[in-house]
Amino acid sequence: MKALNLIALSSCLLAFHNTVLAADSDYPRFTVSGATEYTTGTYGGDVKIEDIYVPLSGTMDFQRFSFRLTAPYLSVKAPEGTIITGPGGEPVPGTGDLTTNSGMGDIIASATVYDVVYNRRMDFAIDLTGRVKFGTADAEKGLGTGETDYSVRGDFLKFWDQFTLIGSLGYKFRGDTADTDFNNVLTASAGGTYKFTPKLRGGLFLDYRESAIDSSDSIKELSAFLSHRVSEYWRLQAYVMTGFTDSSLDWGCGVQIKRVLPNRRDD
Repeated sequence: MKALNLIALSSCLLAFHNTVLAADSDYPRFTVSGATEYTTGTYGGDVKIEDIYVPLSGTMDFQRFSFRLTAPYLSVKAPEGTIITGPGGEPVPGTGDLTTNSGMGDIIASATVYDVVYNRRMDFAIDLTGRVKFGTADAEKGLGTGETDYSVRGDFLKFWDQFTLIGSLGYKFRGDTADTDFNNVLTASAGGTYKFTPKLRGGLFLDYRESAIDSSDSIKELSAFLSHRVSEYWRLQAYVMTGFTDSSLDWGCGVQIKRVLPNRRDD
């Protein structure tokens, strides 16, 4: 299965490379970002699980398309037997002694098509995103399931001068392990972003995900962020999260820094 994941990842990278070469050279912008995120919660168990997630991402934006690849590192303090089902997923708590495991997480590749539907008069748009989570994390350490997941999502955007209302609806197809059959799940979110100044904006989102485990509650979480454009090419963002069900996190926080690399037109 690991070999199949690597083959699939190589194919995705090759397609990404060919798309970049074929695109109009006036439009691509490449952005690199790094983040550190801390979350904690019992997730329906008896002992707190602490997760430090450190993703490094590269994004290539075109006029109507965007491609992203994320390679994360994570460190998890949890009872033995705990399984991290993936970024934005839900830990399955174990029952053994408290231990700390760390290593490479699941690599994620995604592609977005902007303005699949666009109405200029109503200032309304729909974007579509497809995502593949490769099972690259060490399943023996519980850092992942070792399986590949696929997801699709539609984002519905309504624009005003300073405020953008955003709703999302998606579906995730989960890969099963030898020991666990994970449910395919519905995902949804609602919220918006507000531009306080030309350099500062913030947002608030309520997220919902069906549980991948029959015995667990659905996940309901609230997140808020502030993003500051430090300069033409640098942006800094901070965010906080909290959950409302037994399967949700108790709380979490993170910081992210983005660097836009100038293209030839900017030189």
